[in-house]
Amino acid sequence: MQKKSFYSKVYKVVKKIPKGKVFTYKQVAKLAGSPNAYRAVGSAMKNNPDIKTIPCHRVVGSDGKMHGYSAGQGISTKIKLLKKEGIPFKGDKCDLRNT
Repeated sequence: MQKKSFYSKVYKVVKKIPKGKVFTYKQVAKLAGSPNAYRAVGSAMKNNPDIKTIPCHRVVGSDGKMHGYSAGQGISTKIKLLKKEGIPFKGDKCDLRNT
């Protein structure tokens, strides 16, 4: 599968993540049709062409850990955005049990 086509599928999935919810990189990969391409999802998020309509801050690691954010102040901005949307945190990880 070509990278551009995969990225388009990833962005379509991520656009549908509602406020107050997060998906893991693995969940996004599966929903985009490539269950083992979770690292490629990270690359797609890094290259997000439109952070206003593609909420890449809502994509986190399977353990709830933040794995990067290219906007603002990086991970601290991602955490602030998620907390503002009501995502619960335990330390530096979001609590995935209720998301």
